[in-house]
Amino acid sequence: MSTDSETCCPRFNPEPWDGKTLNWQGKRFVQDRVTSLFHIPLNYGAVMKRMDAAIRAAGAELEAPVMLADENSMWGADVFVEADKEVPGAKMATLSGTFMSKVFEGPFSQIGNWVKAMKTWLNSEGKSYSKLYFYYTTCPKCAKKYGKNYVVLLARIG
Repeated sequence: MSTDSETCCPRFNPEPWDGKTLNWQGKRFVQDRVTSLFHIPLNYGAVMKRMDAAIRAAGAELEAPVMLADENSMWGADVFVEADKEVPGAKMATLSGTFMSKVFEGPFSQIGNWVKAMKTWLNSEGKSYSKLYFYYTTCPKCAKKYGKNYVVLLARIG
């Protein structure tokens, strides 16, 4: 997964994520918080730059890290960027458990419909979830360049 001079995010391959069950044990993330207004992030770019700088300074970056958002309030979201080791001075979190993932494509305005579709899919599989995360696979600039805006919904089940 490489980038070119006009993109900062690797091209996303949806196949390993669509309709899959993932078992994570101690998956390590740097955690921060984004301020939002009715779920619209106000400082996402600044928070991502801060997290990226800390991860790079620690030598903990991955080629294609998983970046998750927990949209737990209309006024903010916890964000998680995968790191390959502890990052000094950063809030660290680990995620463990069984997750089911589904890939969606389109404008962010469709998130409400994607959440409904995710719940329907999980019900059809006889599953329910305790937590829902959003994996925004590329920044808006790269999504525009690639012509696809993929978002993965990850549901912690069990």
